[in-house]
Amino acid sequence: VVYLVVFHLSFFMFVWSYWKTIFTSPASPTKEFCLSKADKEQYEKEERPESQQEILRRAAKDLPIYTTTASRAIRYCDRCQLIKPDRCHHCSACDICVLKMDHHCPWVNNCVGFSNYKFFLLFLMYSLLYCLFVAATVLQYFIKFWTNELPDTHAKFHVLFLFFVAAMFFISILSLFSYHCWLVGKNRSTIETFRAPTFRNGPDKNGFSLGCSKNLREVFGDEKKYWLIPIFTSLGDGCTFPTRLVIMDPEQLTVSSQNEPAKSSGASQPFPTRPLSESQNRLLTSDCQWVESGSEEENVKSGSQHHFISPLPF
Repeated sequence: VVYLVVFHLSFFMFVWSYWKTIFTSPASPTKEFCLSKADKEQYEKEERPESQQEILRRAAKDLPIYTTTASRAIRYCDRCQLIKPDRCHHCSACDICVLKMDHHCPWVNNCVGFSNYKFFLLFLMYSLLYCLFVAATVLQYFIKFWTNELPDTHAKFHVLFLFFVAAMFFISILSLFSYHCWLVGKNRSTIETFRAPTFRNGPDKNGFSLGCSKNLREVFGDEKKYWLIPIFTSLGDGCTFPTRLVIMDPEQLTVSSQNEPAKSSGASQPFPTRPLSESQNRLLTSDCQWVESGSEEENVKSGSQHHFISPLPF
């Protein structure tokens, strides 16, 4: 009875998560990130990149944008004709801009991003458990096969095939699931791992990391009872994300270390001013302050001063 309950439960959660990953539409930027008709016409008429950037800066001055391109330009999508929110990227396969895009997955024929990233993680986890369950239950027959204790029937080849398939899928999915668990702990997407987001103080691959606990809550939500169920509980709106403390460049660091006394890393400091819809993010409303981890001795040894990222001055 227990065997059947575990089997059907794991299979049901596997199918449910897979279904939600496939059929959840990728979330796209809201209308506030689209250029107005007048700005769009003016942008298309301009031939000089500098003039086009000036139009984008004017349109983005009230938007909650922290990141730019590597060349310090406004991130703009010519295909969708909109200013890209932070962590948003254009998917060539879906031909849309996807919020917090991680990658386009051919196995689910869908983009994995803000709207279905939790479902994708649960799909990997339940696939892993399902493969482990199958391999464990077939293991005893697999051992009998090698010791020639299994009856000489055609079924023994099915047992051999089933065990190897389950074991190979388990190993491959385990590596992928472990990688994405690491990404969740660091609050990065696959794209951000290969190309760090650029803030006003430069590229920072940990720019959106708030600590492992808050990073986990950002994907799975505040209520732990819903974490293992494939229903949407991720925090935020997908367009804005809280940012972390980042290290300034060496020239700014030298000036600040001369003008400011050393501060203990245990002292709590406020988040940057919340832009626009970021106030809807429960990671910020639950507590408006967070403490940078680490000891005072480590900061003194490294000689690093940390400063908050502020919205880009357009």
